[in-house]
Amino acid sequence: MKGKIQTADLLKAVVNKEKGLRTGSVMSHVVLHEIPTYHKLLVITDGGMMMYPNLAEKKQIIENAVNSLLSLGYDKPKVAVLAAVENVNPKMPEAVDAGLLKEMNQKGEIKNCIVEGPISYDLAMSKDAAKIKGYESPVTEDADILMVPNITVGNIMGKALVYSAGAKIAGFIVGAKVPIVLTSRGSSAEEKYLSLVLSAAAK
Repeated sequence: MKGKIQTADLLKAVVNKEKGLRTGSVMSHVVLHEIPTYHKLLVITDGGMMMYPNLAEKKQIIENAVNSLLSLGYDKPKVAVLAAVENVNPKMPEAVDAGLLKEMNQKGEIKNCIVEGPISYDLAMSKDAAKIKGYESPVTEDADILMVPNITVGNIMGKALVYSAGAKIAGFIVGAKVPIVLTSRGSSAEEKYLSLVLSAAAK
């Protein structure tokens, strides 16, 4: 568990090729949010580990998050792969990747979940917005996992939900030999406690 040190200092030891905690799989950050305006827990990934994941890494990030929720008792988590648009625009790499990840899911290459993408945040979170735009998906207003295109989006979104929307959070890194609790140095005791409990349950 991270203490009062920089994240980079902790992760430097984690990814050390000789003594670190690598397994050969992608390590990614899974954060569960309890948001007053949403009807269930919402995972955002990855806003703390992978900076600019490629398509193969995004596939593993989804699998890490899905497997964590399966360990917590979920049946078939719904994944929204976020982009600025809901169409595959060849000029927007994150939208292209989202479409390919959805195809992988439909072909059975990403299992035990429903993947929707590309999908914008409003359509993932609001049936009213989806109705206005004529968008239909089982993920709309029922997403369990929001996958963001890069670490910056995930970091900003997570902090916005905490500081502007009153969310409670718990987060950890999966894909290593052991779960790694990666909370902010400014995190509350409650957040740290919940992160430890959930990381132990989801390992």
